[in-house]
Amino acid sequence: MINVFSFIKDYLVDQEDGIRQLITWFLNLVMEEEALFQSYAQRYERTDSRKASRNGYKPHTLLTKYGELELLKPQFREFPFETQVFEKYSRVEKSILATVAESYLQGVSTRRVEKVMTALGVEGISTSSVSRITKDLDEKVEEFLSKPIEHEIPYLFVDATYLKIRDGLHYENKALFVVAGIRDDGLRGFLE
Repeated sequence: MINVFSFIKDYLVDQEDGIRQLITWFLNLVMEEEALFQSYAQRYERTDSRKASRNGYKPHTLLTKYGELELLKPQFREFPFETQVFEKYSRVEKSILATVAESYLQGVSTRRVEKVMTALGVEGISTSSVSRITKDLDEKVEEFLSKPIEHEIPYLFVDATYLKIRDGLHYENKALFVVAGIRDDGLRGFLE
């Protein structure tokens, strides 16, 4: 068992390094619990309900607003381990991706996004990383726009707000529509 008091002591001595250690410990603990849940057994436990055998750990670096965290991702022999701590193949925390996406939507250039992230203390976000993130964002928006509506919706509520959006080298006012509906079975929600 890890001594939490040592993390608290480290935090009081060097807050930046202490918080990094505490978050690393916590995320590793979360992945351990996920591994127990996915394998249906404790480590070294022999039961009929066991679905997978442990196969050590794989180091995984995750870039967060607190710096790089060196995590230990559990491995299975029978199937890949899946975690909610980070997305598959991702090395960047979701909040950083959201910040980059929001900056892009506000019209900030890729070079300026890189400079802003560096000023905030987040290293490793290059202009090519920003371009890749914004390309993924464009693909998700296109996928959303082309997705068919699957249910009958007798009641629609539509509202819009106008935002300045960068389109190429210039800015345009574009409408952001919010569409909510009530399905024929009475379920309410935003259209997806």
